[in-house]
Amino acid sequence: MKKIKLSTALLAILFSWNAKAQEKQREYKVNVYGFARADYILDTRQNAMAREEQVNLYPLDVNYDANGKDINATASSNYLSVVSRLGVKASGPNVWGAKTSAVIEGDFFGNTNTNTGVFTIRQAYASLEWEKTSLLLGQSWYPTFVTEVSPGVTNFNTGILFNPFGRAPQVKLSQKLTDQISVDVVAYKMSTHSAPSVTANANEASYNSLTPTFHGKIQYKDQQITAGIGAEFQSLRPQIVSAGLASDYKVNSNLFMAYFKYTHPQWTAKAYGITGGNLHHLTMLGGFAGYTEPNGQESYLPTKTTAFWADISSNNAKIAPGIFFGYTQNNGVDAGYKKLYTRGMSATRSLDNVWRLSGRVDFKQNKFKISPELEYTSALWGDSNPKAIGEMNKATVNNFRVLVSAVYSF
Repeated sequence: MKKIKLSTALLAILFSWNAKAQEKQREYKVNVYGFARADYILDTRQNAMAREEQVNLYPLDVNYDANGKDINATASSNYLSVVSRLGVKASGPNVWGAKTSAVIEGDFFGNTNTNTGVFTIRQAYASLEWEKTSLLLGQSWYPTFVTEVSPGVTNFNTGILFNPFGRAPQVKLSQKLTDQISVDVVAYKMSTHSAPSVTANANEASYNSLTPTFHGKIQYKDQQITAGIGAEFQSLRPQIVSAGLASDYKVNSNLFMAYFKYTHPQWTAKAYGITGGNLHHLTMLGGFAGYTEPNGQESYLPTKTTAFWADISSNNAKIAPGIFFGYTQNNGVDAGYKKLYTRGMSATRSLDNVWRLSGRVDFKQNKFKISPELEYTSALWGDSNPKAIGEMNKATVNNFRVLVSAVYSF
């Protein structure tokens, strides 16, 4: 009888432990997500590009051979799947009264043109979310890239040159002031998307600076409208030694941004504008210039860039067309520079402006989508001067891209 009672007690304890373990297990949730994507790309001209033409930035300047033929007026095509993505999202028990979650996400895009096809981290962060306050720690989108108000283009460039693009390790604090108004404060350091490098170390300008980049943003959001404004201050130290002497010269810059989205049951309209200095790390035109000081050391000033875009798309669940327009202007840099550390500017030739018009149609069925897109990009090149380009030797070059993308999401 005693043995029966003891066995019954042990079984009760085991069942209790098992129930508690199952209950604890239910507190943790892990979801795998991502997509397989294939892109066929055809360009009518050579472009400044990334990852074997997956991302086109702008058409290259004229480059005449001995017979007067423009070498860059050469078509190209490719077929790629490197932007296919895999991610894991996890959530667990509350911490200090906050809901907890984490994301690790990567793709095969690579960090440079030499390691295309290598699985690399896109995002990796943990977050705590209270009723009105949230805290994100880790690598995520630059705060200038607004996920809710980003171009709907098929091209994986996501509106690059006109819309900021990139991710960085950061601390992001978000506070709801009302049900519609929120404020974000972010401090970040650059990583894979970096400023121009003076030395062989790609991120030296960022990690040699004790000051992170600071960003502040205020946003209004209701069922139909999302709108916000933001500003950012950045201080970089391109090198610690110049002309054989310890150098403390920095390149200080700021930017200002604004965005708007209107959602109608049948269509969505978005617009975004940005202006500022040294926008290179946002995969945009610009960077900074080097100046020679009396002691032979190099000091720095940022180049200036302005860009805006607009996107209108259908919200149809099966067939959804859309159209995108973007424009960016190189506003130059102060005279007297000796070197340029920039995108789109060199000692001899520079971009003045670039504009793009594209149209797309998304054909959707369940988790599968196929999207053809036609994209036209025009760039104005000219001989360099401090204010971007001069009046001499101007050349307008154009690229027409045909893209077909097939995506299966899970």
